[in-house]
Amino acid sequence: MKSGGLSIIVSEREVIRMKTLLFGISALMLVGGAAIYADDAPPAEGAKAPGFTLKSQEGKDVSLKDFKGKWVVLYFYPKDMTPGCTIEAHNFQRDQPEFDKKNAVIVGVSLDTVDSHVQFCTKENLTFKLLSDPDHVVVSQYGSLSHFGAMSVAARNTFLIDPKGTIKKVYLKVDPNPHSKEVLSQLDELQKKSD
Repeated sequence: MKSGGLSIIVSEREVIRMKTLLFGISALMLVGGAAIYADDAPPAEGAKAPGFTLKSQEGKDVSLKDFKGKWVVLYFYPKDMTPGCTIEAHNFQRDQPEFDKKNAVIVGVSLDTVDSHVQFCTKENLTFKLLSDPDHVVVSQYGSLSHFGAMSVAARNTFLIDPKGTIKKVYLKVDPNPHSKEVLSQLDELQKKSD
């Protein structure tokens, strides 16, 4: 009798394991199917960069027009204090002097709050502007609002904008590791062409 009872218990365990496995596979398929998709198409190279005004980590309004006469590296990123976003921010910070020499400013945008940006900048010693877009307005204008299941984040996209406000280069779904150097290289090429 004990062996019969034991086999029923084992069978119930197996049923629970199978249900758990099926649930996990179903969840992965659902997340994979709904994974990441963007709402709008980003503006094209050669287009006028959409204007905006957002709050920086200092709590001040920052507008695209504030940078007239400068190159702007406008980069969108998913979330403060996450590994990929931290790497990308560190690399831009590391290369800040080179961007300065090229008359270029770095401006990061995410859906995070101003308070989150303050913490991120303080923790990571970031000195360039991080702008807060909690209402998804600018992120959407630049075709960079993505969804991961029910969660919305900014896609990891960058727009290189010339001193006249024209988008010269669009980078979509960037790799945070080499990205700053990529942008510097492209900026160098574009500036040589305009000389």
